[in-house]
Amino acid sequence: MSSMKRLRKKNNFQFSIDMTYKRTTVTSALPYANGPVHIGHLAGVYVPADIYVRYLRLKGEDVLFIGGSDEHGVPITIKARREGVTPQDIVDRYHNLIKKSFEEFGISFDIYSRTTSATHRQVASDFFKTLYDKDEFITKESEQYYDEEAGVFLADRYITGECPRCHEQGAYGDQCEKCGSTLSPDELINPKSTISGSVPVKRMTKHWYLPLDRHEEWLRKWILEDHKEWRPNVYGQCKSWLDMHLQPRAVSRDLDWGIPLPIDNAKGKVLYVWFDAPIGYISNTKELLPNDWEKWWKSPDTRLIHFIGKDNIVFHCIVFPAMLKAEGSFILPDNVPANEFLNLEGDKISTSRNWAVWLHEYLADFPGKQDVLRYVLTANAPETKDNDFTWRDFQARNNNELVAIYGNFVNRTLVLTHKYFEGKVPERGELTEYDNATLKEFVDVKAEVEKLLDNFKFRDAQKEAMNLARIGNKYLADTEPWKLAKTDMGRVATILNISLQITANLAIAFEPFLPFSSKKLRDMLNLTSWSWSNLGSLDMLPAGAVVNKPELLFEKIDDAPIEAQIKRLDEIKKQNEEAKRLLELQNFKPAPVQENIPFDQFEQLDVRVGTVLECSRVPKADKLLQFKIDDGMGCRTIVSGIAAWYNPEDLVGKQVCFVANFAPRKLKGVESQGMILSAQDADGRLVVVSPSASVRNGVKVC
Repeated sequence: MSSMKRLRKKNNFQFSIDMTYKRTTVTSALPYANGPVHIGHLAGVYVPADIYVRYLRLKGEDVLFIGGSDEHGVPITIKARREGVTPQDIVDRYHNLIKKSFEEFGISFDIYSRTTSATHRQVASDFFKTLYDKDEFITKESEQYYDEEAGVFLADRYITGECPRCHEQGAYGDQCEKCGSTLSPDELINPKSTISGSVPVKRMTKHWYLPLDRHEEWLRKWILEDHKEWRPNVYGQCKSWLDMHLQPRAVSRDLDWGIPLPIDNAKGKVLYVWFDAPIGYISNTKELLPNDWEKWWKSPDTRLIHFIGKDNIVFHCIVFPAMLKAEGSFILPDNVPANEFLNLEGDKISTSRNWAVWLHEYLADFPGKQDVLRYVLTANAPETKDNDFTWRDFQARNNNELVAIYGNFVNRTLVLTHKYFEGKVPERGELTEYDNATLKEFVDVKAEVEKLLDNFKFRDAQKEAMNLARIGNKYLADTEPWKLAKTDMGRVATILNISLQITANLAIAFEPFLPFSSKKLRDMLNLTSWSWSNLGSLDMLPAGAVVNKPELLFEKIDDAPIEAQIKRLDEIKKQNEEAKRLLELQNFKPAPVQENIPFDQFEQLDVRVGTVLECSRVPKADKLLQFKIDDGMGCRTIVSGIAAWYNPEDLVGKQVCFVANFAPRKLKGVESQGMILSAQDADGRLVVVSPSASVRNGVKVC
């Protein structure tokens, strides 16, 4: 039986409520089975969830960790169509890859199942039918896009067009991946079906909706009054949605891949994936514990925790709770510690652009280094804001922290123990004032780590665990037992006893974060019995106990593998830029011709040819180049905004066309005496206009 205190406010005074629970159900967002898992998924959801579950297990608490693949929805059908295979082929491939990757990475699910399982199909159907029989749905007819050539209604992802916000070509009917805007198909400019390429038409179709507006009042109280302890990003996003007022949300869609609606007169309708997927938490629990699953979802002394990314906050804090409340027999989530997003080398991770570090590839490229990635992702966890992963930081944290601090302390302690005491834990003698001060600091770290983990602050908790290694390193450096060995072996014995006790504590403190190295360390110490309650103990290793010879916990990572990863990303970036350029060229339409002007108005423009004598960048102006041009009559200065497309030295000696009779104007302090003519290509590239053959400087263009 465990308890926790939650702060509440009443009449401007804070008070606490003791909440007692017997068990904890922990879920992690179901990864979508149309691609592998990447580091953004790990940092946002699976590493923090695993840290928390391992921590609860160490404390001896009753906890269940539920995971699984989300295997329905339109992106899977799109991928299957492109590859010429069935949707089941796609989800089988990626479910197996994801599951294997999680296992190798040490994500310690009690079950990792899938939403195409027979159990899930039955549980999801029964859940829908229960709400249907209770009249918890409404029906609505609406116009939706229909592909007449393919003969199907089009889900949002089957419609592409020009984004109305940033005008990117190829934006989806639900989102523009360039600017991140949430869209509807009606907003797209020139929408097309991705199935046939034809222009879709509107047709009427009927769907079932969950009327979220019915649940708004109790959701407002439950979240905004009863869960003020939720993370600010979670609380704030929920408040924003509630303040805009909730609207009915469709729970069905026209599709042939998914769980059919278990009611009459619903042919061709399946459960919408957002309704189907979270029920997977329940069905996976039932698959694991067919006779005992209900206590994990329906008992009031069970605590439910959802680990998700910020893109799932609304579904897990508003929509799924509304579904559970409408059903009537389930508990509601106690906390939803959602993270923000992790970027890669300063750019948003994108599966469609292959801009990611994929878990299965990392495991192959860096064998045996699961804990290094776990450590770096936790150190950079996007708990309160978007954060960034870089390969240079990955290398530095491994070499400067894991190797130089944690690994160095453990190695020195065990080496000295074998050197002076034949690998046996020495007797601890009388403690000095410095010993006691070190141990006091050590005990404080234990209390701080526990407090931070209880409050889902995993980044700071790991930092405190590393502080324990720092304390050990400093203690050895300050006491210098290798110097005392010539004069005072009793003092050396005490120093190494204390250092060994700190080492044993490190194996526990880091167990939630770095399970592989913690096991390796326990094996070196022959530590066979341990729990979280032992953290802070000075008697985990009794005098006379034998410790094994040290092995390196962590290895230094050289530049070569890091350079290889950076080079791979550079190549991907170039490929993406080229693909974008080709798409823009493919979709290019010339701008409409402007209104006619009188010929004498055109004659007023004096366009001439000149040779570039000098060209240089304008200081503090990334887009500007400064030219000195021989115009046939002398030398003139022109400033042009083409620096993004040309190196200055490439233009020297080139003949260009320029407008000679513009009034001079200052740009960044430089007086420009004309304008160089450029053509803008479909991809935005500027190309300087030049005569096709050499002509005399100063001749007019007519």
